[in-house]
Amino acid sequence: MAKRDPFKYFKTSREIIRLAVMLYVRFPLSLRNVEDLLHERGIDVSPEAVRYWWHRFGPLFAAEIKKRRVAGMKSSRWRWHLDEMFVKINGERHYLWRAVDHEGEVLESFVTKTRDTKAALKFLRKTMRKYGQPEIIVTDKLRSYGAAPKEIGAIDRQETGRWLNNRAENSHLPFRRRERAMLRFRQMRSLQEFAAVHASIFNLFNSERSLSSRHIFKRNRAVALAEWRGLGAA
Repeated sequence: MAKRDPFKYFKTSREIIRLAVMLYVRFPLSLRNVEDLLHERGIDVSPEAVRYWWHRFGPLFAAEIKKRRVAGMKSSRWRWHLDEMFVKINGERHYLWRAVDHEGEVLESFVTKTRDTKAALKFLRKTMRKYGQPEIIVTDKLRSYGAAPKEIGAIDRQETGRWLNNRAENSHLPFRRRERAMLRFRQMRSLQEFAAVHASIFNLFNSERSLSSRHIFKRNRAVALAEWRGLGAA
């Protein structure tokens, strides 16, 4: 059975839609910034078109990227870094939990209203269902992180320390820049959706520039771009 073409009923070409979604999600740009950048390339679209495209195709692209990467991520079971960040929605504090592996891949993003043991346990179980159990779990000294691994029998694999969790802390920075460009979020659902899409696209284009030579970085960047251009292909 032939795969359904997600671009079938759109008058705009799939290349322009992919470019608009990548610009908006990957870089700290507003909808109007994306409109201006496309206009410089002779492409006339409205900010609302860009908004519709990212809502329609962002989750589709993210799911396809994640499906491809999960199959070859056995090394991600070695060490996980868990951390949470504060995100305000309509003036109320919410928590975005994130699991990052030792190479900086964002494994899972999960939004909750609380930062207690129940939320930490739900987040940990959700991540383990997809990736299995890690050999080492690195956390900060939040008490919820101590109670949750204990309940699932992983307390002996937990590590805490002042600088051990820098990998997770640094992974928050691209999302923070994106959050400021979007002028914050208005619903938990939209935050959860965008965090998941942003994580997948960040993983695809994250080539650890500082840890590789220029030649290797350019090759990895070209491979990531080629994979992006093939997303949603019929």
